[in-house]
Amino acid sequence: MPAAHRTHFLRITGDSPLVISLPHGGRQLPPEVAQHMTPAALAVPDTDWHVGPLYEFARGLGASWLEAQLSRYVVDLNRPPDDGALYPGQVSTGLCPSHTFGGEPLYEGAPPDAAEVAARRERYWTPYHAALGEMVALAQARHGHAILFDAHSINSSVPRLFTGRLPDLNVGTYDGQSCDASLATVAMQVLGTQQRFSQVLNGRFKGGYITRSYGQPQRGVHAIQLEIARSAYMDESATTWDAARAAPLQSLLRELLGALLAWRPSRASAHR
Repeated sequence: MPAAHRTHFLRITGDSPLVISLPHGGRQLPPEVAQHMTPAALAVPDTDWHVGPLYEFARGLGASWLEAQLSRYVVDLNRPPDDGALYPGQVSTGLCPSHTFGGEPLYEGAPPDAAEVAARRERYWTPYHAALGEMVALAQARHGHAILFDAHSINSSVPRLFTGRLPDLNVGTYDGQSCDASLATVAMQVLGTQQRFSQVLNGRFKGGYITRSYGQPQRGVHAIQLEIARSAYMDESATTWDAARAAPLQSLLRELLGALLAWRPSRASAHR
């Protein structure tokens, strides 16, 4: 991988079947992009705030780790390369977004044209997915199966994108297509053993491009997305990390990832 790409994401290779992807936690804006952005954009409000610290314990579980350093405003790593709609009929935030989730323009002038979008896709999107594909393939080769866990967070209320208030924990398996049904059952059983955090399976968030494209249970690759309402672990009006507030959720996430690691595909599903 060219050295120029190495600063765009943090890559750690673990020794377990679990691969954690954090595509939206980055806040960096290249100068050539930032110089054209509005003050609202420079604050990167739609960052998946503090998902890195939230899941940091997972490195001690042997999980492989791929964490974007660039803001999703540069390029959205969880969108298809052709920018196709993930949820037809609903507002799409785009491969190279032009507006914040709240609808504010990101650019002082025109948003990126087709040539700029193509350049960003090649410079930033492609290397991330090349790395993610390698990590998943390595985990699957070592263990006979891989579990790709795509970690996200979002404000509990974003009227432009969805109505009402989100449950705290939004599990997505692309309506059961991205992982074995028994793995989803394990995840929901863990989350359902407590009452502090509400949960839903395949509600508003069913999984983005990463979940949908990498999850191939018939080939031994099982993908799950977890979209967390930020109110479950932080003050949504602030952007600071609060370890004490996050601790109860981290405890639950530790139990969840532990259960996913303990799971094994059935003999039948492993040989489909």
